[in-house]
Amino acid sequence: MKTFLKVLVTVLFFSSLTVLNAEDGYRLWLRYDLIDNPAVLTQYRKAITGYMAAGNSQTIEAAKNELQMSLSGLLGSQIPVVSTVKKGTVIAGTPENSPIISSLKLNDKLGRLGNEGYLITNSKYKGKKIIVITANTDIGVLYGTFHFLRLLQMNQGITDLSISSSPGTKVRILNHWDMLPIPGRKSAGNTIWKWDELPGRLDSRYTDYARANASIGINATVLTNVNADARLLTPEYMEKVAALADVFRPYGIKMYLAAKVTAPIEIGKLQTADPLDKDVIAWWKKAADDLYNYIPDFGGFVVKANSEGQPGPLDYNRTHADGANLLADAVGPHGGIIMWRAFVYDNKVPDDRIKQPYNEFIPFNGKFRKNVILQVKNGPLDFQPREPFHPLFGAMPDTPLMPEFQIMQEYFGFTTHLVFLAPVYEECLKSDTYSKGEGSLVARIVDGTISDYSLTGMAGVSNIGADRNWTGHIFGQSNWYAFGRLAWDPYISSAEIADEWVRMTFSNKEEILKPISRFMVESREIAVNYMTPLGLHHIMAAATHYGPGPWVDKDPRDPREDWTSLYYHRADENGIGFNRTSTGSNAVSQYYPPVRDMFNNIETCPENLLLWFHHVSWDYKMRSGRTLWDELCYRYNDGVNKIREVQQVWDNLKPVLDAERYENVRERLIKQVRDARIWKDGCIVYFQTFSRRPLPPGVEAPEHDLEWYKTHRYTDIPGMF
Repeated sequence: MKTFLKVLVTVLFFSSLTVLNAEDGYRLWLRYDLIDNPAVLTQYRKAITGYMAAGNSQTIEAAKNELQMSLSGLLGSQIPVVSTVKKGTVIAGTPENSPIISSLKLNDKLGRLGNEGYLITNSKYKGKKIIVITANTDIGVLYGTFHFLRLLQMNQGITDLSISSSPGTKVRILNHWDMLPIPGRKSAGNTIWKWDELPGRLDSRYTDYARANASIGINATVLTNVNADARLLTPEYMEKVAALADVFRPYGIKMYLAAKVTAPIEIGKLQTADPLDKDVIAWWKKAADDLYNYIPDFGGFVVKANSEGQPGPLDYNRTHADGANLLADAVGPHGGIIMWRAFVYDNKVPDDRIKQPYNEFIPFNGKFRKNVILQVKNGPLDFQPREPFHPLFGAMPDTPLMPEFQIMQEYFGFTTHLVFLAPVYEECLKSDTYSKGEGSLVARIVDGTISDYSLTGMAGVSNIGADRNWTGHIFGQSNWYAFGRLAWDPYISSAEIADEWVRMTFSNKEEILKPISRFMVESREIAVNYMTPLGLHHIMAAATHYGPGPWVDKDPRDPREDWTSLYYHRADENGIGFNRTSTGSNAVSQYYPPVRDMFNNIETCPENLLLWFHHVSWDYKMRSGRTLWDELCYRYNDGVNKIREVQQVWDNLKPVLDAERYENVRERLIKQVRDARIWKDGCIVYFQTFSRRPLPPGVEAPEHDLEWYKTHRYTDIPGMF
């Protein structure tokens, strides 16, 4: 009870802060300001006269407090809590806790919505028109409450409601790539987790974090980097994690941890971490038991193993299935799950790095425990601006797979560039794998429609940090929002998500809504064009991943060839691109025949992936009628011109936007336009040393020579590693 009192205090604290400093971005999309459309406001004031929330759980209290804050703020007057139903009452609760809702006989509809789904409907009780938000569970009621409030924020009609919604995936999880503090230091970098203060002091941001996640249906979190720290399994840190779990629980958010395979050695003093060793098995069982003593609803572990130097079962001549099943057996009796990441590549450089995950996991289809789900990146390489969908989707019908998307813009300009990532997620989810014939979309595999997975999920690598506005760039918030909405509904479109976010974050006014939502949806393609058009990939600067580096022939962190740009673009005097066809690395063979055949044929391969799959002559005739060289130059040029147009649109919006958020974006757009020009110029100058062809008419000439771009260093970029 004490913990939830802290929750209530922080909710009220959050509300008071928004009055003092309403437009610094802290409120995210949960802005409950007075509706500025008089007609809509009048309609809502007539339709909503009071509210009640049935039940006494902490989750119902959270829903009640959200209704209190939002209705009073949006409608501009105190909306009372009522004890008896009158016309215009909003009633939230389950049939079990509310005799009123029970009398409406909605059980048939609710029966199809599971444990987290909800129903929002207009109804009548004793002749009085009311609005009902109901579900089978309290968390469903909270999700439904947030959906209803979203309707109000978006100025939607509420007199003919008949909404039923349930999540498309069961585990909708944020992966924070944050580090624990270095021993002897308090700081752990740009993280919202104040480890030195836990468990004694609970920062108010933790509650607001939980509210924001619950509002978009995110129901799980991993606090730290997948390059795991074994200290998380010590009593000191388990106590800290348990304190956070207490804050998150009323909002339906389960706690997960990143597990390090060698923890039995590092903190258990064992001589081995062999997953088949009896002492190792016993150690993990006890570690799991201890965790569940601290956190009874602990969710489980996410594991990165045998990748990028992280230890794993292969170090002991065991398999990924052996490693995952060891942990699955430890958490299974408590209801826990294991998310085993399929992002792997060998210490030896292969003929084509992208083939390894498929080759390494396919032999073990059906050999993982039922509480194991493989966490697979959306593409086969590493969160590049554009990749084809991962060939593992559809290829393991007896092993649940969950996509891992990056919300953090590691290859998209970090917190500097405005890039709305929903199109990246949507492109993957709506890709047709043909695993069971036409229509076998990744989304239908992920949600269990096709493969009938009992365990489903979606993971997002978080971009949340210690910035007052949470994500550094105001528009970074939209990617957090987009991930949550697609994890709940994998079929919603990027345009719909952008429309929602702009309405809730900025305004419902058309002069603001239309231009912002339009350039948001276009921003991903703009960035691809000025960075890596036509299927180019992994040509960024070494180490920082910020800015161009097609000339990188050695990464300072590792001499391996597949950490260089040359390995991927393979430019020479004859052409450019990685031949992954049947005459090259044959990576196309990992896809089902219709997809394989499409990618394998240069005439049918989508042009936006052409250089991913083919080494193409500089003079190859593109569908536009241009040569490949000219098309490449025009794409780079178009990316620069388009981001300049976005900058101009934003500048024109200054009179109708609040100063602080306007300036946050304006400053970053100035850098983004500069960076786009550097990307274009540096890449064109470099690739021109191979093509030996002039710039086509209309392409802006580079400002500097190649040596300038090779030696240029950025000193003003926030949000980098």
